[in-house]
Amino acid sequence: MPAVVVTGARQAGKSTLVRDLAGGRRRYWNLDDWEVLDLARSSPDVLVQGSEPVTIDEIQREPDLLVAVKREIDRRREPGRFLLTGSSDLLMMRDVSESLAGRSSYLTLWPMTRREMLGTGTCGIWDHLLQNRDSDWEDVLAGHSVSRDDWRSLAVRGGFPTPSIHMQMSRAREIWFEGYVRTYVERDLRELSVITGLSDFRRFMRAVCLRIGQLVNQTKLGRDVGLPQPTVHRWLNLLETSYLLVRVPAYAANRTKRLIKSPKFYWSDTGLAMHIAQEPEPRGAHLENLVLSDLLAWRDIRLDRAGIFHWRTVGGEEVDFVIETADGLLPIEVKATARPRLGDVSNLRLFRQEYGEQARSGLLLHTGEEVGWITPEVLVVPWWRVL
Repeated sequence: MPAVVVTGARQAGKSTLVRDLAGGRRRYWNLDDWEVLDLARSSPDVLVQGSEPVTIDEIQREPDLLVAVKREIDRRREPGRFLLTGSSDLLMMRDVSESLAGRSSYLTLWPMTRREMLGTGTCGIWDHLLQNRDSDWEDVLAGHSVSRDDWRSLAVRGGFPTPSIHMQMSRAREIWFEGYVRTYVERDLRELSVITGLSDFRRFMRAVCLRIGQLVNQTKLGRDVGLPQPTVHRWLNLLETSYLLVRVPAYAANRTKRLIKSPKFYWSDTGLAMHIAQEPEPRGAHLENLVLSDLLAWRDIRLDRAGIFHWRTVGGEEVDFVIETADGLLPIEVKATARPRLGDVSNLRLFRQEYGEQARSGLLLHTGEEVGWITPEVLVVPWWRVL
């Protein structure tokens, strides 16, 4: 494609990726620089014309620049000519009139996975599990052994490179997270939407972070924080556009029903979520969130499409995550327990009964050491053996 657009939350590592890791000689512009931003608004062609390939960082700060990029692509179409980054989902932004349809590919950079932090440059072993027979999963796990980790410590650090890799002291991370929230609330939000009650918005973010892993009733959430439902709806969309909030839709065999069933809400980074919620210790929902974060990174580097869903019955039985690929459905349950019991897998077994041959064996990820088939259809695995 003549343009590649890398999007993701601020501080996920996009600038480092496109400035320091993208090979070859390129002209580099960063719209966080006020002089460059002013030039983008007054003379956009100056930034995009020329023989050299161009990298433009934080292009969401001047969406009209995409029109100039489109003109240049239509004038001279070359693979990799433009490398663009954005801290907002350009396809969801209200003021973006040009999506570069047919001229660009979109990639999402999520916060770092655990294996990236360990230096392997990968995400979890989901592909290896899906590509092998269920009966071979124990052998697959034995062949991809990595060091054990404390999920609580990982949840507190999160996946943003600076606090997770370069900061050892909790106080330093707290200062970094607070600066992140202030920058987001006081600057980035104002570029996305008109928000006058910044204190209301911070209270709203805290309420959402306290509901990680839950089905969110927007009307009830609005009552709890003293906001009308339309405002709650708009602010949830803003958080999602900024890659802070992640919605996990409900799985249903009927694809139309997926659109009307309630999603579950998670956060893109557990460390940031815990800071906003002012939670001193992580909960089981944060372990779920760590698993989801790894799944998102895995999903978005695949060429073959994969869906990530949750499953819930009318009676309240639920499975945390369902991976849908062309090879079938992989149900996953996450339990913050070191000793999984038979009762912990009842919903996985119910899911398999519901979907029959479509469903692969279930995975129960836990915090202990045990690997084995707790039933003929469910494998219990320590979370750190997969992530």
